[in-house]
Amino acid sequence: MDLTKNRVAQVLKNPYSVSDYSPKDWDLLIRQARQSLLLVRLYLLLEEHHLLDNLPDNIKNHFISATAYSNKLTQSLIWEFRCIDKALAELHIPVILLKGSAYVLASDHAANGRLFSDVDILVNQDDLAVVESALKKHLWVGTHQNDYDQRYYREWMHELPPMIHLKRQTTLDVHHNILPTTCKTCPDPSKLMANIVKIENSQFWVLAPEDRVLHSATHLFHESEFKHGLRDISDIDLLLRQFSSQENFWTRLVNRSIELKQQIPLVYALRYASIILATPLSEDALKGIAPYTPNRIKLKLMDFLFLRVLMPEHYSCEDIWTGLARLLLFIHSHWLKMPLKLLIPHLAKKGYQAVNDESAN
Repeated sequence: MDLTKNRVAQVLKNPYSVSDYSPKDWDLLIRQARQSLLLVRLYLLLEEHHLLDNLPDNIKNHFISATAYSNKLTQSLIWEFRCIDKALAELHIPVILLKGSAYVLASDHAANGRLFSDVDILVNQDDLAVVESALKKHLWVGTHQNDYDQRYYREWMHELPPMIHLKRQTTLDVHHNILPTTCKTCPDPSKLMANIVKIENSQFWVLAPEDRVLHSATHLFHESEFKHGLRDISDIDLLLRQFSSQENFWTRLVNRSIELKQQIPLVYALRYASIILATPLSEDALKGIAPYTPNRIKLKLMDFLFLRVLMPEHYSCEDIWTGLARLLLFIHSHWLKMPLKLLIPHLAKKGYQAVNDESAN
């Protein structure tokens, strides 16, 4: 796979590579970055290195408009935090923000230029009913109302069906774990809760630094869609660079991956962050995770798949094998999420629903 096709990754690794860019080069970079939701992150990086001063307005305006949109989303996100806090304050339970929301509230480097489509929170499974009830009183309503989807989410998944606010049309995902309960490597949620970190001057919590990395890795490498996979790898890269200055971070990261049964996602996260974005890694961490690394043949196969799907979803980054890689990882991710006896009827049911929906349209 020709990784040099990935213009976004090349610039993230070396911002000065744009110094000799032609208008055609800029056009391709902007298209790839927009598809990857990394246009604003690139803008901030290039601005930091004073590489935008002499750009023509027709190029610079793409970055400026994307940044204005990102700032608006961030303002909306802060308001959403207040609304969620108001809805759940009387419950007096820990509410943990996940993924992008956590990065923003914790002022993580991965918050830089990140776009958001929803808010994800984590609560104790025993509190799900009261949390759902409180949110409904504040005009969040559930989706996926048919009986099968309700059972799918409530019995097998690690979250409630997504909730949408009736007025603002914002989406809220309420989790009780970071992986479906049907997954063999589903961690003990009490272990996640044991290490949560309170955000100063806030009613919210976030996962511990090492758990934030692991959750990002777990989310990425158990997903069936990789449209924004490069964005997620960039998140992991930024988190690792930020937290690596903490004492014993790498040791804690490896030990937590073992404790939470997330060694394989960590192996892939470290491997592909290093290959794609040249993330500096600790030798001790690599040694600690080595016993869990797949054998050479499987690793070669996973490289074949992941190095394709973690490209920007743009024709300039595709080859004849990209479609196959996406299909195989779709099957692989569903296989990981549930045993075969549940997987086959689930896929059959979803296929039947898709046909019915298409007929209705």
